[in-house]
Amino acid sequence: MANVFITASGTDVGKTFVAAGLIRHLRGKGETIDAIKPVVSGFDPAHAGVSDSGVLLRALGLPLTDEEIEDISPWRFKAALSPDMAARHEGREIDFDQLISFCETSIKEAEGSLLIEGVGGVMVPIDQENTILDWIIELDLPVVLVAGTYLGSISHTLTAAEVLDQEECDLRAIVVSESEGSHVPLFETVATIGRFLPAVEVIALPRLEPGADHPAFAQIAKACGLV
Repeated sequence: MANVFITASGTDVGKTFVAAGLIRHLRGKGETIDAIKPVVSGFDPAHAGVSDSGVLLRALGLPLTDEEIEDISPWRFKAALSPDMAARHEGREIDFDQLISFCETSIKEAEGSLLIEGVGGVMVPIDQENTILDWIIELDLPVVLVAGTYLGSISHTLTAAEVLDQEECDLRAIVVSESEGSHVPLFETVATIGRFLPAVEVIALPRLEPGADHPAFAQIAKACGLV
């Protein structure tokens, strides 16, 4: 049994796609796996099925109900902004201690392994003082860093990895998820990142049809000790 935190070099690079693919792969192998995405920005209840929470629930084989969504994503905000901004627009604030407590309880109650998906990139603010990095440090879990292949992604990825390294976070793998419409070559991006980060496994994940499996998910699972 292992628990993993999935973060990213930025927003909309494929965290949920990677998490859902990993869930489906592990379930297909008969592994017990659960997942939470405690904080969600840009959540529209009218389109909950295509939200990150909905995608995770579908991968887990769970019904798309208000109760299930609340169970995996208790902090949901309408505005597609950083969590601190999105909360402020609704006159709310994320209690960092409660967030950590929720994750710790989820870890204890999980029957098997647990994936915790962050929101946005490594340095996205959660409240007035804490970022995703602080969240990762508090939980002290192995980390998967998801990156894209858009122009500029290499710099963003190396910067995120450096920040994680400075805080001695356990970065197990970098998953380079091919960005839609990008003209930057996937495998050249993987090779470049790997050249600068030889101690970290860098895994290429090409564009896939929704629900498709790929050998990359087996690599991620192995790198994180999920199998």
